[in-house]
Amino acid sequence: MVFAYKGITREGKKVSDRIEAPSLEDAKRRLQSRGIYYEKVYASSESILARIERLRTPQLPTKILSNFSRNLSIYLKAGIPIIQAVRLLKNDTDHARLRDFLIAVETMIAEGQSFYTSLESQKVIVLPSFFKQSVKVAEENGLLELVLLELADFLKQQERIAKQISKAMTYPLFIIILASLMVGVMLTVIVPKITEIFTQMDKALPPLTQFVIDAGDFLGGNWLWVLILLIIAISSFSYAKRTFAPFGYRVDAFMLRMPLIGRLIKTSELARFSFISSMLLRSGVPFVHTAKLSANIIDSAPIKAKISQAAIYVVEGKKFSQSLHKAGFDFDRSFVQAIALGEETSQLPQMLENLAQLYNEENKDKTDTFLGLLEPMLIVVVGIIMGVIVAAMLLPIFSLNVGAS
Repeated sequence: MVFAYKGITREGKKVSDRIEAPSLEDAKRRLQSRGIYYEKVYASSESILARIERLRTPQLPTKILSNFSRNLSIYLKAGIPIIQAVRLLKNDTDHARLRDFLIAVETMIAEGQSFYTSLESQKVIVLPSFFKQSVKVAEENGLLELVLLELADFLKQQERIAKQISKAMTYPLFIIILASLMVGVMLTVIVPKITEIFTQMDKALPPLTQFVIDAGDFLGGNWLWVLILLIIAISSFSYAKRTFAPFGYRVDAFMLRMPLIGRLIKTSELARFSFISSMLLRSGVPFVHTAKLSANIIDSAPIKAKISQAAIYVVEGKKFSQSLHKAGFDFDRSFVQAIALGEETSQLPQMLENLAQLYNEENKDKTDTFLGLLEPMLIVVVGIIMGVIVAAMLLPIFSLNVGAS
């Protein structure tokens, strides 16, 4: 919990801030240990927007976490103590969740805990495992400011890739939404008015025309239920994928088998694995731990399972390239060959960094190719749907002309 307080320091300076503690008594005890004579200590009140923000997600946006890591690295490189650096960041942020996170970290550091222990113990946000483990190793080896800067670069790169994909998907999504609205208007408004003329003449409509009319009547009378069922289906699929491991594994395996999308997923996952592994190895983390930690950032279940199994074989004394072969890693042979070359030349961290750059460049090219193909495909699909509707409207006219002649 977060408590607000007002008080006076030992130097006689008035202070008002917030502090994280499990209970009110713990908050008072922590203030006393920091030499603050409190006047008021009470549960912190928040705006409605801040409360919604806290309930929405226990994670920080990638951009904010990247900025936090970079700014903290800059302060540490300037010779500022860790607790003072955290305090400066806390006073300089307007983000509610980040501020509470920094309050919790500052409180624990003030009690004598290490930065890693403070990150591990706080319950305000959920930090990625690789982030915390990188901080732990860096803190033990005196490389905290360097590793924090590399983490910031990695997170910024992930944010940039996500933005590129999001921006590139704007136009296809616009086409899908516009086409859906057009089809909906035609089926529920225009089609019934046109076909009413023919039904009044008591003429049998062509099968295609009747099908379009029935589809319009169904959507017009049940659009709300269709929307609800669609939302339920998507939510159920997402929940089942996250909750039931076998189902999620099959879905991920199916995605990997798709011609272009599968390659995009492979390159994206291997790029992240390579970058984090390179950083951890250069920070002094043993390769056994590196493989396990890096596997945790992989989202695709089949790739994650193979790499995790290979990490077990590494514990038994095998090289990582041999372990990948034994685990049945068949997603990318060039990846295994590059790992083997890095092991033979004792340049594995550099090889992994090169692989990360290579995969990121390849992923960007293939993403551009995929989106370039997606736009004309969507236009063709929309054209076919509109063409079927127009044909359904013209068929009765042709049948009337044929009957009149």
